[in-house]
Amino acid sequence: MKILIYSVNFAPEPTGIGKYSGEMAEWLAAQGHSVHVVAAPPYYPQWRRDRSFPMRYFRRERWRGVDVWRAPIWVPRSPTGVRRVLHLCSFALASIPLVLQQVLWHPDLVLTVAPAFVCAPMGWLAARASGARAWLHLQDFEVDLAFGLRLLKSRLARRVVLRMERWLLRRFDSVSTISQRMLERLHGKGVEPRRTCYFPNWVDTRRIEPSRSAASYRAELGLDPGALVALFSGSMGAKQGLLSIPQAARLLAKRGDIVFVLSGAGPMRDSLAQAAAGLPNVRMLPLQPIERLGELLCLADIHLLPQSAEAGDLVLPSKLCGMMASGRPVVTMAHPGTELAAVVTGCGLSVPPDDAGALAAAIAALADDRSQRLALGRRARAFALAHFEIDSVLQRVFGAGEGPPASAAVASSAPAARLERKPLERLRPESG
Repeated sequence: MKILIYSVNFAPEPTGIGKYSGEMAEWLAAQGHSVHVVAAPPYYPQWRRDRSFPMRYFRRERWRGVDVWRAPIWVPRSPTGVRRVLHLCSFALASIPLVLQQVLWHPDLVLTVAPAFVCAPMGWLAARASGARAWLHLQDFEVDLAFGLRLLKSRLARRVVLRMERWLLRRFDSVSTISQRMLERLHGKGVEPRRTCYFPNWVDTRRIEPSRSAASYRAELGLDPGALVALFSGSMGAKQGLLSIPQAARLLAKRGDIVFVLSGAGPMRDSLAQAAAGLPNVRMLPLQPIERLGELLCLADIHLLPQSAEAGDLVLPSKLCGMMASGRPVVTMAHPGTELAAVVTGCGLSVPPDDAGALAAAIAALADDRSQRLALGRRARAFALAHFEIDSVLQRVFGAGEGPPASAAVASSAPAARLERKPLERLRPESG
């Protein structure tokens, strides 16, 4: 099958949407499909164009069996509000000639990945012009999120944009998203359930093994052999409520056995560093190479996954998959009833967003109970193997050879409320 993937972010970006779009394209090519990609040059999560891509215009390359066309994009130094919108619009406009060029290739499937939703109209038009199936995959509800985080504030703009979003969503043959609550939100926006598909992010459980040694990281950071590590790793963005971590570290500063390690890059990194300045129990690391991801995740005794209250069920953090695969418990900050809280229940602890005291208490409780940490970690690993393993996720969605099968919406759309009521050990992948 000939598949066109239209995604702002793509490999070799090491985190976020670029990582998943790249792994999906590589997997499809390995299955014998012909895969083309239209994307921007890498810039995330540093929000700085990769200097190994010295381009201002257009470029074509071959990457792991995939043909990739790059279109230029404007990358703001401070990606907030209107600047973020202009950033995404710059790629949507610049990529139009490349997408039109792909119409002449006559793809069988056009998969548009959002963000950026502003690319959805061109993705849909390209599919219709080439007679291909039009598929939109939503990694988050960026329109709702922009207003929820008050990046955009106009009520009139909200009404207009939401109506346009609803109209466009209903035009695609298939619309997928990464969590059950987000799937329900899709239905609320007028997309028929038979055209929707649960398509979660994934993890390569062979690369992230709980038994993997993190001795080199402990040596680099100068950690005592008995030090317990509370780790946050990945992109550092505004929607994550990250400032609760240095606040919790300050509350636990008198405990010599707990060390906070913050690794990553993004708009919030400088603010985190300033908030953690002078704290003896905090270590900062830059974004680590993807080759060391398994080792980094296994440095943790406890994983930290904060999230802002406004993000709610508008996004399910993709880094959760790797955390769970490492076989360590997760402490998340999410309201009861959200899917993030439901998934973590049974393999970690959930506390309210923006409550640094509750976060510190949860970390201390796990630090003082080794048997609970180990039990929760084993259950996290089991959940990752059952639900997020890369081959099973992609095989389920692409196994029919035509993209998301009609049965996927039925087979995988159990309401999040049901997930909340099930003990973790009873959860199993639904069969179609």
